[in-house]
Amino acid sequence: MKSTELRVKSVPELTTELEALLKAHFSLRMQSSMQQLTKTSELRSVRRSIARVRTILREKA
Repeated sequence: MKSTELRVKSVPELTTELEALLKAHFSLRMQSSMQQLTKTSELRSVRRSIARVRTILREKA
């Protein structure tokens, strides 16, 4: 998700987005540890999306 799309969202929407991303990151980490992850680039993209959402939340605070 692009940062321009995130800036339009409200704080509660951003927090739900952050929770969903954190759950996705956890499941990807578990898949990686079990040697079942085929697309390793997903870890990087989810991690960066989490950083984007947290940055926008910090700016709105």
